[in-house]
Amino acid sequence: MKNSKIKGIFLLILATFSLFVLAGCGTSKASASKETTVKIGITGSDDRVLKAVAKKVKKEGINLKIVEFSDYNQPNTALQQGEIDLNAFQTIIFQNDWNKKHNTNIVSIGSTVIAPMALYSKKITKVSEIKEGDKIALPNDATNQARGLDLLESAGLIKLDDAKVPGLKDVKENRLNLKITPLDAAQTAKSLDDVTASVVNSGVASDAKLDPKKAVYREKITAKSKPYVNIISANGKDKNKAAYKKIVKAYQSPDIAKIIKAEFNGYESPAWNYKVLQ
Repeated sequence: MKNSKIKGIFLLILATFSLFVLAGCGTSKASASKETTVKIGITGSDDRVLKAVAKKVKKEGINLKIVEFSDYNQPNTALQQGEIDLNAFQTIIFQNDWNKKHNTNIVSIGSTVIAPMALYSKKITKVSEIKEGDKIALPNDATNQARGLDLLESAGLIKLDDAKVPGLKDVKENRLNLKITPLDAAQTAKSLDDVTASVVNSGVASDAKLDPKKAVYREKITAKSKPYVNIISANGKDKNKAAYKKIVKAYQSPDIAKIIKAEFNGYESPAWNYKVLQ
């Protein structure tokens, strides 16, 4: 009889313990299932900053998955088609132009960096060395081409009319008869063996290991540069998602600003408070 009582008590304890174990497993599974995966598209392979952001939001149950694209046309298409949730590669002016041309509703949910364009060369070291008939490459998409032409104008190489978004047709003076060749932005750095100089976006220059301190000429960053601030973008219908707001908040923080300044050595500067442009 005594043994039966002991055996009964033992079974009761065992059953109670099993319930606690099962409850614990259930809690663990529930926690795992609460993790939200967010795919964010970039161009190129430089994901140093976003990897740091991913570590921060991981603690909040967000798995930030970085998806690389090879050119500027892909990330917005992928976003519109739902292949990714966000992207972080474009400027405000690029996004506006894309929406207009493709009838999309892609919106900014937060600023990231300002990244000056620059004129690079393997053949010359200063603007004054550019001579009659030299070849100059620049990006072929409308907004980056306009930005590149503005850079060439500020360097004293051409003069433009008053078009808001200038194209090659808006070059009203080209005293050196420069042969200005539009290329896919990703190819501008690769063209340096074939041209005298090339206007290269910051991200492309970084991937190509070009030194901004050795650029022939760099874009001046002023208060007028606001349209060229880079942004994190989402589809309009998703702009208020809590997970996306947490990602932006994690990005726009003092520790990420320090990483940008330390890692990019002049390629990029934090721009979410816009003080960099004062």
